[in-house]
Amino acid sequence: MLSARTFFLLRPWSDRPIRDCGESLNQIPLSLHRLEPHPYASLGAPYGVDADPFRLRQGVVDRLLRAQDELQQEHPELCLAIFDAWRPIPVQAFMVEHAIAKECRKRKLKRNDRSQAEELQRVIDDVGRFWAPPSLDPCTPPPHSTGAAVDLTLADSQGIALNMGGEIDAIGSISEPDHYREAANDQPQSEAYLWHNRRQSLAEAMGKAGFSQHPNEWWHFSYGDQLWAWRKGFAEAIYGALPVPDSKPRTA
Repeated sequence: MLSARTFFLLRPWSDRPIRDCGESLNQIPLSLHRLEPHPYASLGAPYGVDADPFRLRQGVVDRLLRAQDELQQEHPELCLAIFDAWRPIPVQAFMVEHAIAKECRKRKLKRNDRSQAEELQRVIDDVGRFWAPPSLDPCTPPPHSTGAAVDLTLADSQGIALNMGGEIDAIGSISEPDHYREAANDQPQSEAYLWHNRRQSLAEAMGKAGFSQHPNEWWHFSYGDQLWAWRKGFAEAIYGALPVPDSKPRTA
């Protein structure tokens, strides 16, 4: 059976050394809206008993609060909505396998069918553009395992997530931040225009607060990890992987 191990490829940001500053992992304040129940915990992902996924390094929390202020200066009717934050490496491994299996079902592939090996590898490659390998190597931690990365969207004043033209974690070009740019330019009255501008509003608010965006994901932003260092041109990251917690199931 093909597995997530098949796509342990280095990312462009993997060359950035990590000098962890030792900053604590803290709970995201309730002034930032959460999308609950937590999606991965609901699937049975192996969070430890005390492994609250709605936690981030304190410097990241501070910048999230600033990003919400930046957003509401331009769009007072909107707020940030947190989908996922800290993700222990066992959870990363669980979700990579889940994503591969889900995509195989979508494409009507059987993972143990050797005659479909080429198609299965294509699935793994496609998933690998969005899900980091669950590496235990301290030099190449998955971004969410560091407490530096957050997946989020926009919500209205009632806390209802807005349509951004594609679901979080969708596999494919629809998830790229500028997927709708051309259509938005050509059709200013279209849904594509609305979706592009919502993605831009999210990216602008997060950028003003110091975050870097994942090149393939409109929802993923980070501060202090290797991806952030690479995109900002910094020599090293300041956040590395945090200890793996007890793997007893977490109640959703």
